[in-house]
Amino acid sequence: MALTPDDVVTKQFQHVRFKDGFDPDEVDDFLDEVVLEWRKALEENAELKAKLAAYESGEKAAAPVAEAPAAPAPVAAPAPAAEGGAPAAATAGIIELAQRLHDEHVAEGKSQRDQLIADAKAQASKILADAEQKQREETARLERERTVLEGKITELHDFERSYRTQLRSYIEGQLRDLDEKGGPTGDASAQ
Repeated sequence: MALTPDDVVTKQFQHVRFKDGFDPDEVDDFLDEVVLEWRKALEENAELKAKLAAYESGEKAAAPVAEAPAAPAPVAAPAPAAEGGAPAAATAGIIELAQRLHDEHVAEGKSQRDQLIADAKAQASKILADAEQKQREETARLERERTVLEGKITELHDFERSYRTQLRSYIEGQLRDLDEKGGPTGDASAQ
């Protein structure tokens, strides 16, 4: 089946799900340009065919005169190429454009992927650095707190020793006083 400009105009594309596709307005505008150029090429082809037919009929009539110019002969050769080549060239151009757009989108996707990976790695290293910094700060804070608590424990041990010594001295002093007072009183109670 030969592709016609009307086929291009009426072509419906499937919508892409889960990812962005081409901008439909941009595709429509481009296809409109393709159709215009294609129609111009087809009109030019028809015009050249008519000129060729007129030239060939005129050449047959003018053949006995032998005044056929040499320049129109090369014009006849491109006409069949234009006839079969124009749609093929337009199709090849569309395919080339589609391939170029595909390659651009793939390259853009790879670029975005690489950027996302780089951003994620940078964010991960920042999070890791922050966590390490917080860990160092927390360790330093706990070490300071430990030093303070050890100092308080040492103070409490010293206070306990001092208190026991004072308490022992006080109790021993009270016992001596009791012994001293208790001796004469004890002797008096025994009499």
